[in-house]
Amino acid sequence: MDAFYASVELLRRPDLRGQAVVIGGGGPQPMEGKYPRLGDYVGRGVITTATYEARALGVHSAMGLMKAARLAPDAVLLPVDFPAYRHYSRLFKAAVAAIAPRIEDRGIDEIYIDLTDLPQESVELARALKRAVREATGLSCSIGISPNKLLSKIASDLDKPDGITLIGPGDLERRIWPLPVSRINGIGPKATRRLRDLGIETVGQLALAAPALLQRHFGLGTAQWLLDVSHGIDDRPVVTQSEPKSLSRETTFERDLHVRRDRPLLSRIFLDLCERLAEDLARKGVRGATVGIKLRFDDFRVVTRDLTLDAAVADAGAIHRAAGQCLKRVPLERRLRLLGVRVSKLEPAGAGERPQPVQLDLY
Repeated sequence: MDAFYASVELLRRPDLRGQAVVIGGGGPQPMEGKYPRLGDYVGRGVITTATYEARALGVHSAMGLMKAARLAPDAVLLPVDFPAYRHYSRLFKAAVAAIAPRIEDRGIDEIYIDLTDLPQESVELARALKRAVREATGLSCSIGISPNKLLSKIASDLDKPDGITLIGPGDLERRIWPLPVSRINGIGPKATRRLRDLGIETVGQLALAAPALLQRHFGLGTAQWLLDVSHGIDDRPVVTQSEPKSLSRETTFERDLHVRRDRPLLSRIFLDLCERLAEDLARKGVRGATVGIKLRFDDFRVVTRDLTLDAAVADAGAIHRAAGQCLKRVPLERRLRLLGVRVSKLEPAGAGERPQPVQLDLY
C-alpha cells in the first residue's frame, strides 16, 4: 500500500491532499479543522509514516519528530490511529483474496501473492488487483511482479505511488543492479557500511564481487546469500499460513519517567500493555510459556528479562504477574524511556481462553 497510514488519513481529510503530512506517535489531536504543525510540536516521538510531499523534504519513517521538525516545520502533524489502519488493512486484503487467494501476510500494509496457478496474464492481474483495492478502500497500491519474493519486494518500491513494475528477462541487470545494496531486504545499515568499505555500493557491484572477498569479510553462509540475492536468486515460497514465534507490546514515553515519582502512570501503562498483549494472544488463538520485559533507560541502555512458567498463559493477569517478577530483577535506578512486554514459546490456546483484566501495581 502507498504511504498507507498517511493515505488513510487523507481519505478522512481530503483538504490535506498535496500537502506535507506526518503521522507520528503522541501527536496532538486536530481541533475544529485546525491542524497542528510539526514545528510547534514539543516532545519525544518518532514518525510512523509521511506523505510523499513530506518525504521530498527529507522526512521519513522512524525519524525523530524533533529532527523532522527542523526539516519540515510547516508539515501537518497527525496522531496515529491504528484501529482505522487495521480496518483498511482488512478491506484491502479481502479485496485481493477475492481474486488471488494465495496470500502471505507481511504486516498491516504489505502482502506477497502467488499468481502461479491463476489463468490471467500477470500485468492484467495486477491491474485487476489495483482496481479491487481502490474500489474497496479508496486507496492506491503498488505491485511488483517477478519470479520470486526478493525481486517482487524490490520492484514494488520502484514505481511508487500507484505503480506496476514487472521484472522480466534482462530487467535484473537493467533495473536492479544499478540500485544501492541497501534496497535488498536483509542488507541493513551495518552490512551496507561494510560493503561500502570494500568498494561495493550497488547490487551490480555486489553481483560481480569475488566470492573469496565476501567470504573473508562475511563468512561462507552470508557470502553465498549475498551473491544469490544480487543475482536475483530466492527460493522462498509464499507461505499462506504461519505461526507467530512471539508477540509483544511496547511504548516509548513522551518524556523519561521516574520510577518512583511516576509510579501510578507507569503502573497504568504497564497494565495496559499486558491487557493489549492478552488481546493480541486471544485474536491469534495462542498462549505462551515465556513472559518477558524490555526496558530502555534514559542513557539508551536496553535491558531484557524473561521468565518461563510451568504452564502457558494468555490472560492479562498471569502476564502481568510474570512480567512483574521480571521487573523485580532489574535495578530501576534511572529514568525510563521505553517499556515493553512480550510472550514467547507460543502454542495453540485452549478453548475459552480470554484476556482477564486485573488491577495490580507496577511490581
